[in-house]
Amino acid sequence: MSRIDKLLAQMTLEEKLGQLTMTASSYAVTGPIIAGDSTDSIADGSLGNLLNMVGTGPTHEMQRLAVEKSRLGIPLLIGLDVIHGHRTLFPIPLAEMALFDPQAWELTAREAATEAAADGLAMTFNPMLDVSRDPRWGRTAEGPGEDPWLGAQLATAKVRGFQTADLARPDTLAACAKHFCAYGPVMAGREYASVDISERTLHEVHLPPFEAAVAAGVASIMPAFTDLNGIPMTAHNELLGDYLRGKLGFEGVLISDYNAIGELIRHGVAADLVEAAALALNAGVDIDMMADAYRKGLPVALERGLVSMAQIDTSVRRVLRLKEQLGLFDDPYRRGSTAEAPEVVAQRRTLAREVGARAIVMLKNDRDTLPLAPAIGKLCVIGPLTDDGPEMGGCWGAAGEPDKHVSVLSGLRQGFPGAEIVHAAGTAIRDDDASGIAAAVALCEGADAILLCIGEAHNMSGEAASRAYPELPGQQRALTEAVLERAKGLGIPVIAILFSGRPLVIPWLAEKADALLAAWFLGSEAGNAIADVLSGKVSPSGRTPMSWPRALGQVPIFFGQRPSGRPMNPDDFFTSKYLDVANDPLYCFGHGLSYGRFTYADLRVTPDRVTPADTLHVQVTVTNSGARAAQETVFLFTRDPVASVARPLLELRGFGKIDLSPGESGVVSLSLLASDLKFLGRDLAPVFEAGDVEILVGPCADRAQLLSAVVKLG
Repeated sequence: MSRIDKLLAQMTLEEKLGQLTMTASSYAVTGPIIAGDSTDSIADGSLGNLLNMVGTGPTHEMQRLAVEKSRLGIPLLIGLDVIHGHRTLFPIPLAEMALFDPQAWELTAREAATEAAADGLAMTFNPMLDVSRDPRWGRTAEGPGEDPWLGAQLATAKVRGFQTADLARPDTLAACAKHFCAYGPVMAGREYASVDISERTLHEVHLPPFEAAVAAGVASIMPAFTDLNGIPMTAHNELLGDYLRGKLGFEGVLISDYNAIGELIRHGVAADLVEAAALALNAGVDIDMMADAYRKGLPVALERGLVSMAQIDTSVRRVLRLKEQLGLFDDPYRRGSTAEAPEVVAQRRTLAREVGARAIVMLKNDRDTLPLAPAIGKLCVIGPLTDDGPEMGGCWGAAGEPDKHVSVLSGLRQGFPGAEIVHAAGTAIRDDDASGIAAAVALCEGADAILLCIGEAHNMSGEAASRAYPELPGQQRALTEAVLERAKGLGIPVIAILFSGRPLVIPWLAEKADALLAAWFLGSEAGNAIADVLSGKVSPSGRTPMSWPRALGQVPIFFGQRPSGRPMNPDDFFTSKYLDVANDPLYCFGHGLSYGRFTYADLRVTPDRVTPADTLHVQVTVTNSGARAAQETVFLFTRDPVASVARPLLELRGFGKIDLSPGESGVVSLSLLASDLKFLGRDLAPVFEAGDVEILVGPCADRAQLLSAVVKLG
């Protein structure tokens, strides 16, 4: 008899339900309920899992209670939201997507897991795989952006990084893919609101990243808070049971989101906690996070015949198996038993700096305003995000140490040691006090360049941080316009550095600033990373993982839209357009400039006719005609112009990178399995249809910048 079978045979109902319950400590609060002291429950075996606890002292103390005091000695599973680093913060996930580099995504997950495991943790509630095409939604900051194929690449990389091939290693974390599924298209971009989308959109856009996570062996999955077409995900038998466990064969643990089982009552599908608990268990949810619905509701549900003991045992078995896979039974203290060496921490900070610099997207650079001259005389740095290290961490800072985050001002002083640097906030991030604007503008006199550090506060994106107006908050537009006007009169270039957890609506700024950087929130080494790009030490290479709208009325806006029967035609009034703004985004998906200038030529695609068993080989010649060495990201798209179901105007299929010196040319080679050109037919089953398919290659999702060739399928 296995260890798990032996334990199940000995467990009381109370002990079983304890294994299906997760309670938060007071370290962090991610929802409306604050848990009390749970030590008695751990000692008596009626609580088996914790979240929001960190540090080897507290975690090992709680493990000792579970292992040495409880009757059966079952170790605890302890998790935390390790979203973009643990103590050392990397760029927020949306910013990290701008790298378009799965190896880097895996590496930062590996480092975060190592650091978090050294703090006694065994689980992270990450990766967040919700495709978002609406920048109003605050959790856009945590996800992969607008494209499902890209989200699938992220899922694979992060699961590998957190878990490795051996989940029992002392430096691993069990990953939890969230939020299954279709949390991104909430009504009006409003957090926790209802979701109403088609089955096709569900299967083509929102499920692929989770399919990739399951294929990569993700240990756990978290259903979304939200309902999908009237059925809350926490009680969605068809998707959690039939699809996830049935079709995809997922055998891991399903963990509810914070109090989500209890919220089934508010959704209007359960009359009380008993019914809510029964609905969640019947849908296959194994662990109840913070609702205490299973401990309170399932005993009554058992008496009423709403659930069976066999169902409870099945969920307990999954939880115990995960603890066994993590090696917790063999050594519950293996995580956090060895302190990290200072040089390991220092190397991690170096990585954070490198990744941070690569995540910056240079949206605009008129007249080669950037990089700044190494011997620049006077820099005027203005804005509320100039000298605020803690803000650089962004949302979901977890166990990050805000006092150790490098501010922009600190980074500039290190990066430009010979420059005279003057600075002023001018205004706060989001209040209405404009009294400091005049003094800030006065500092512009005599400057060689002006840096504007503006944008959102770190907590204006993330959970419960939807914005109806995703623009510059407070008096920052007034400050910015005043600086731009004065700089114009003085002939001083203005570089705007935007901090945000989402694309912002800033067409006026894009028009007037000489250079514009999307700096997102870059984490612990933000200031140094920004200085590296401004100085030219690093050529910017980030690309936008989401389209930036010209106007809020364009939202949702994304490159993978389907064609219309009346596509926009300026010569025909009755076509798909706005009367007051262009259709295209301010900055398209994949946009990003560098200190080089790249041209594309000689696209070659072989073979020119393929069957599902073939592989397409794509090559394109890229030349750097600029004056500086730089890296270019090359995107591969396809377009199926005639199909049984209308296909998107562009579909992302791959990307590659090339580093080129000035005047140098090189060939980028990409491959594409012909079988990947299948799509979901009218019955939502995959089909491979004969006909022409266009292969498009270029620097972004702007059709005008893409080279194309045609291959025949079938």
